[in-house]
Amino acid sequence: MTSGTNFHGMIAMVTGGGSGIGRAVCQILARDGARVSVCDVNLQSALETVASLEHQGDHVAFYMDVTDKNSVSNALSATQEKLKGTPTLLVNSAGIVRRTRFLEMSEETFMEVVHVNLKMPNIYETTMVSLQGTFLVSQVVCNAMIDRDVARKGSVVNIASLAGKNGLAMKSGYAATKGAVMALTKSCAKELAKTGIRVNCVLPGAIRTPMLALSPEEHVMEGLKANPLGRAGEPEEVAELVAFLLSGKSSYMSGADVEVTGGHGF
Repeated sequence: MTSGTNFHGMIAMVTGGGSGIGRAVCQILARDGARVSVCDVNLQSALETVASLEHQGDHVAFYMDVTDKNSVSNALSATQEKLKGTPTLLVNSAGIVRRTRFLEMSEETFMEVVHVNLKMPNIYETTMVSLQGTFLVSQVVCNAMIDRDVARKGSVVNIASLAGKNGLAMKSGYAATKGAVMALTKSCAKELAKTGIRVNCVLPGAIRTPMLALSPEEHVMEGLKANPLGRAGEPEEVAELVAFLLSGKSSYMSGADVEVTGGHGF
């Protein structure tokens, strides 16, 4: 498969790159010439992704816990050293979901999802000492782009979810964090525009990933009955849109929320 996007000479960092949409994004970016830093809390999965990429030798895999600033900074430094440059393409794909009834959800479960998918500062702390998840990775990498004077080439894509717009029964914590990612995208897009960094957001619907596999089959099939295309999407179908949003072909897009849903949720 060929593409109109061209990332030759560019470095990309993808969180959650060890599986699902993140892995597909890595594969599409490598196909289109980018050198990819595959980051995941499961290093073995990240290494497997690297082994699947075109242009072997151009890519690296690193352990990254997106809830730990030191882990994020270490992965960025290692990427800069190994790939001899600073990433100007960033995809925040790391995320988790916990299936729990809203009225029965524990605070611990809710905050576990918040920490990974967004991570807001602890409201009981007097200083903001731990900005993690999508916020933290974006902050660390975008600061590096600015410091290295490559921000004018910068493009960030956050993976949210249709659930962030429409809500999702049994997964209220997940939906809440994805709605926050959408708002964060728009805020960052406004603040970073003057630096040249564009920030956009993708809202996938039901996509055939390991996360979807966690849902009971009967619930998935019931949901697909309301989908005009009548099927789940493939990770590659999301990844192609991510590549477009990262590329110069979307040069007048920033702060956008773009749905990839098969028509579900109109």
